[in-house]
Amino acid sequence: MTLHTAILPVEMPPAFLGVARSLTGKFWRDRLDARGAARALAIAQRHQLPEMLARVLAGRDVAIDDVPDFLDPTIRKLMPDPFTVTEMEAAARRIADAAMRNEKVAIFGDYDVDGATSAALLTWHLRHCGLDPLIHIPDRLFEGYGPNTEAVRALAAKGATLLVTVDCGTTSLEPLAEARRLGMSVVVIDHHQCGEVLPEVDALVNPNRLDDLSGLGHLAAVGLVLVTLVAVNRELRQRDFWTSEMPEPDLLGMLHHVALGTVADVAPLIGLNRALVAKGLIALRRRDHVGHTALMDVARLNGPPEAWHLGFMLGPRINAGGRIGRADLGVRLLLESDPSEAARIAAELDRLNSERRVIEQAAEAQAEAEALASLGLEDKGAVIVTAAEGWHPGVVGLVASRLKEKFGRPAFAIALEPGGIGTGSGRSIGGVDLGKAVRQAVADGLLLKGGGHAMAAGVTLRKEKLAEFRAYLESVLAADVANSRHENELFIDGAVSARAVTVEFAAMLNRAGPFGSGNPEPVIALPSHQLVYADEVGQAHLRLRFKSGDGAIVNGMAFRSVGQKLGNALIQNRGQPLHVAGSLAIDRWQGSERVQLRVLDVAVPDQGPAVIR
Repeated sequence: MTLHTAILPVEMPPAFLGVARSLTGKFWRDRLDARGAARALAIAQRHQLPEMLARVLAGRDVAIDDVPDFLDPTIRKLMPDPFTVTEMEAAARRIADAAMRNEKVAIFGDYDVDGATSAALLTWHLRHCGLDPLIHIPDRLFEGYGPNTEAVRALAAKGATLLVTVDCGTTSLEPLAEARRLGMSVVVIDHHQCGEVLPEVDALVNPNRLDDLSGLGHLAAVGLVLVTLVAVNRELRQRDFWTSEMPEPDLLGMLHHVALGTVADVAPLIGLNRALVAKGLIALRRRDHVGHTALMDVARLNGPPEAWHLGFMLGPRINAGGRIGRADLGVRLLLESDPSEAARIAAELDRLNSERRVIEQAAEAQAEAEALASLGLEDKGAVIVTAAEGWHPGVVGLVASRLKEKFGRPAFAIALEPGGIGTGSGRSIGGVDLGKAVRQAVADGLLLKGGGHAMAAGVTLRKEKLAEFRAYLESVLAADVANSRHENELFIDGAVSARAVTVEFAAMLNRAGPFGSGNPEPVIALPSHQLVYADEVGQAHLRLRFKSGDGAIVNGMAFRSVGQKLGNALIQNRGQPLHVAGSLAIDRWQGSERVQLRVLDVAVPDQGPAVIR
């Protein structure tokens, strides 16, 4: 019997290791289709690379001819002409004028890691030019995000003639208009999404403005500050500013700042960003910067730093100052030259980070309960919007991130103040542009303030608008969320047995790094390995051991998995054979190195033999 073509099923690609539904509900897919597998083979043969590394490169769409540059990204090759960025030439001229005239410059930065590193990098450069800039990082609670009129007036009263905003300013129309009224020139260096209305300033350097064709919208603010300073150096060189007594500063010597801000702001590690982070990690490994060394010491980072250390160990400590402490502590640490004072500031940031963790956990538990109640047993709803009085505004972004991870949806957490005003943060999932939705909500009068990126946004609203804002998000994001959540897939780069999982194997895969947003860590599968040990450690983590058929052992960790689908699946399958998927990391302890598998998912094997690809 011939079936009508209209009802023939759409052919799906085969599931990796036959896992059509893992124990957490994911479809395992080979990252490479047939064309990608052919490209991987060609990469391995042309460049004499191990097969698994070639698969990783092909899975990230690296062209055969681009492999050498991808494995060794250089800033020299990837640094663009700064003047391709709209209004960069005007910005460079105005900052160079300030250096030539020995003006009082005020730097206004954001209170997060990207803002702190941006302000520190610009301050370092201006000090090298002989200036003594003022630095203002706003208090998150009392001033909020971005320039405000009171702070602008205070900087003008201190004699500032040039105001440079970093990682903020694009949407600050009235405060920057006030700066101009007070006689200050204004240069904005920012990367946040822009609307059609821009502040009237001397120069607005933002590759995400609608009239910018530079293609540098992926840069974090600190990367954009670096590109701006390349232009400033060029301008001052043409004016014969640099002399033997005042040599041109080595911008590449400050890549510690750029790497930290780029990774902490979750900027995609593509193009110039990859080079900046790769070379910045090398700079951090030299441990020649007082502030960064103190930060690594207090975070107990003994081995060479990797990109994930910046995002999960160093960044949160810098952030802690802006979240629940003094907003300028991060900048002060990064500019400190005295090791003992740097150690004191780093210790204070570490203490604040521990305090932040306690505050966050309490709010997270309350937000999770509210989210579960709103989604109901049917798990319905495109977006999670939680709000409560008593939450610390400094942790709502972290709470939103946890909700997004747990429920697989865009999520907002909003701290409500006694006066009926709520300030909150949202985090999104791939394919759902949160920043665009928030900007439209501002235009429609649902929000008092709001803005951000595709993946993260901040909002300020009146309590009585909360339900309307939630309904608005459901209506405008439902289709995109449904499409994104439908693709509940785990992409796998390849499979090996425990015997092959060595320090050398992990180091070989790391050649494709640094890994992060835009360049995901390789995901490796271990087919039919017995879970011989699983026990809870630390903050809801599971320590694991898996054994292959030939007796080889791989140590693993499933972070923050206790009480979640993954943790429950692991606990319930102790002693059983499982397909295991995860990323490899080199664990360094007391001078020795061993490989650890960061477990992402597990599945029950079919009865038939598993095939290692």
